[in-house]
Amino acid sequence: MQCVVFDMDGVLFDSEALVLRSWEQTAEIHGIPDVREVCLRCLGTNAAESRRLFLEKYGADFPYDTYKAEMSARYWENVGEGKLELKPGVREILDALRQNGWKTAIASSTRTAVVREEMQHFGLEQMFDEIIGGDMVRRSKPDPEIYLTACRALGADRAETYAVEDSYNGIRSAAAAGMRPVMIPDLLPPTPEIESLTAKIFPSMTEFQQFLFS
Repeated sequence: MQCVVFDMDGVLFDSEALVLRSWEQTAEIHGIPDVREVCLRCLGTNAAESRRLFLEKYGADFPYDTYKAEMSARYWENVGEGKLELKPGVREILDALRQNGWKTAIASSTRTAVVREEMQHFGLEQMFDEIIGGDMVRRSKPDPEIYLTACRALGADRAETYAVEDSYNGIRSAAAAGMRPVMIPDLLPPTPEIESLTAKIFPSMTEFQQFLFS
């Protein structure tokens, strides 16, 4: 059985750029320095780990939950205005995988309810056999737990299953799970470490599809 497991933010949707923009808008209002730096460190992690990284950067008395709620409201306002975009080639590769009998899953650090909401927003939920959100596992990427969970849910052979990621933590997670990590860079370029962990690096989803079905 052939399987592909996708991260969501920055892979299927241009959501990481929108979150970053929403954090930068919030930071400008409240005078929070270096927010881009800490946001990039949070890529691929779940809510608890992101909170920890912000408090590590700004101190234990930083009102993270207040600012996060403000950022989130701004993010969803942007989504409602149509500013969240599907990454190029996503519908095409999902259609091709379905037509060729491949199994698919999402392994996202984002909460499951939010994952499903964004899937429904684009009419994609039915394109995935399994959806694993960050609140369904105990440990955040780069721990392999979420990818191990997704592979078990699919009944997939990890060594033969592609994991499509854009973040360093996601690539580390998939590699630790014994999968075939594929990087399609979004906000971060591949580093020598990440290059050593990936099976392939593609500039776009379209080229990954061509690789699978050429």
